[in-house]
Amino acid sequence: MDKAGHPARGVSAAGMAVGRRELEDLYRRYNRRRFVHPDPLEFLYRYDDPLDREIAGLVASSLAYGRVAQILRAVSAVLDAMGPSPRNYLPAASQGSLLHDFAGIRHRFTSGEDIATMLWGAKLAIERYGSLQACFVAGYDEREDTVLPALIAFVGVLKGLAGIDESCLLPSPEKGSACKRLNLFLRWMVRNDAVDPGGWEGVPAAVLIVPLDTHMHRIGLALGLTQRRQADLRTALEITGGFRTFAPDDTVRYDFALTRLGIRSDTDLEAFLAGATA
Repeated sequence: MDKAGHPARGVSAAGMAVGRRELEDLYRRYNRRRFVHPDPLEFLYRYDDPLDREIAGLVASSLAYGRVAQILRAVSAVLDAMGPSPRNYLPAASQGSLLHDFAGIRHRFTSGEDIATMLWGAKLAIERYGSLQACFVAGYDEREDTVLPALIAFVGVLKGLAGIDESCLLPSPEKGSACKRLNLFLRWMVRNDAVDPGGWEGVPAAVLIVPLDTHMHRIGLALGLTQRRQADLRTALEITGGFRTFAPDDTVRYDFALTRLGIRSDTDLEAFLAGATA
């Protein structure tokens, strides 16, 4: 971010080691549902109702760190405990019942209590606003270049209602975190294509921020989207700015396809990077 607190601008198209044609080719090849597994996104396909999907998405994205097999087990355990309809489960839940239902679940450094606390905040936000979507949109200003201010407000509401200052599941962009998992959640809920199921209205795909982890950071460096060596919020905004030059109305359009490279055994990250930088 600049000194005024606005998002840093990304690199220009001329400074990038990849073109729109290569990115679109990759998108057409890999942005398909058959390439989703194993990815916690697949859990969202269980739910036709966006009110179910947004809760499932918050759970699935918040646990999306570590080994994929462990992620899938943890997400499955939480959603199974909530029954077939998360939106019907939460209104009837109390703090005590949430703590009880998730007591036996642990994912790396995330405890069942952490999950219960996040869902308690989500429950109260839904009671106040009607849905997580409405809660998020309440903090969105269409004059902003990115979704960042709305994300800060959203995290603040959930943590405030839950009565917590810090949460490993709800990191704050205010402290410079790239907030990969929350930006992943927003990608799933805002975009609607062959992979991302969508369901949220009122937030345009043009303001989304790339879900930045070490894998996407490496790709961003190789493609000339950033020169920064830290996978932090400033780097996420730079990479997003680079993608914006090719897809101004859909800044995270290429995220899923690019992250298949090097994750799936039938892809070749090195070959793509070599071809893009040749």
